[in-house]
Amino acid sequence: MDETQSPALLPHRGFKLIVGIHDPDDVDQIRDLEIRESDVFVVTYPKSGTIWMQQILLLLEAKGDVTAIGPPGKYSNAGLIPWIEVSGKRQAFIEAPSPRLRVTHLHHQLMPAALSERGKVIYVARNPKDVLVSYFHFHKVANMLETPKDFDDFFEKFLRGDVFGCSWFDHVKTWHSHKDDMDMLFITYEEMIQDLPSAVGRICVFLGKELTDEQLANVVKHSTFDNMKAMPPANYENVSGELLNHHQGRFMRKGTVGDWKNHFTVAQNERFDEVFDKEMKDFPLTLIWDIRDMA
Repeated sequence: MDETQSPALLPHRGFKLIVGIHDPDDVDQIRDLEIRESDVFVVTYPKSGTIWMQQILLLLEAKGDVTAIGPPGKYSNAGLIPWIEVSGKRQAFIEAPSPRLRVTHLHHQLMPAALSERGKVIYVARNPKDVLVSYFHFHKVANMLETPKDFDDFFEKFLRGDVFGCSWFDHVKTWHSHKDDMDMLFITYEEMIQDLPSAVGRICVFLGKELTDEQLANVVKHSTFDNMKAMPPANYENVSGELLNHHQGRFMRKGTVGDWKNHFTVAQNERFDEVFDKEMKDFPLTLIWDIRDMA
């Protein structure tokens, strides 16, 4: 993005795109894409484990051999499993060999209609209080997004859905409501933290992969937060300074559960709970809000 251009969000078909990153006409054509049986889409609301899932999928393809993913310093997770909605990536998807692995933050109504017939979707949900905090810090690093005035201001914008990705509540509820309309694995970020070997096993079975116990153990080993944080392809430290301001913070911060407690005031927590209870009434999903709540 041109440094003189102010980061902006562009409302489009009930979603907000990022000016300079997304092209509305290009996004519109995603709906009509032809889908292959081997296509896999990882769907997340921003800051909900996208990079983590990219790492796991790449390692499953490589049968746990991290050296087989790509030459050191020559690739990134996002380069090998790109966002389908970023300008120019749709055509690359059309021409790519199978299996085509992609990630997206888009709403369901903007994704290929053919996903109801073939292909696979992995949806990762993360508790929204931690999402809000992680997203706030990411806004300070990401040059393509508005720098927050302060946490209080961002807190209100997040609750209003006035951010890229729009409302967390709508995103999760809409995708969850379509889980039986397609071949979808719905998993939570907290489940992955609580028992990564079990989560990797579920993903492996869902994708129809056959790995030995040793290979699966290597997938888990190279997918832990500490190991990923030390790997440039996963920690995004080799991503262009035009996109990420590495002087403002690290792309991978804590990768934990309950960091919101270090940021929310008592009043903000009560307000968030009120909105959550209203929005998620009767929603059949239990979220974990604190690392101490994990058995």
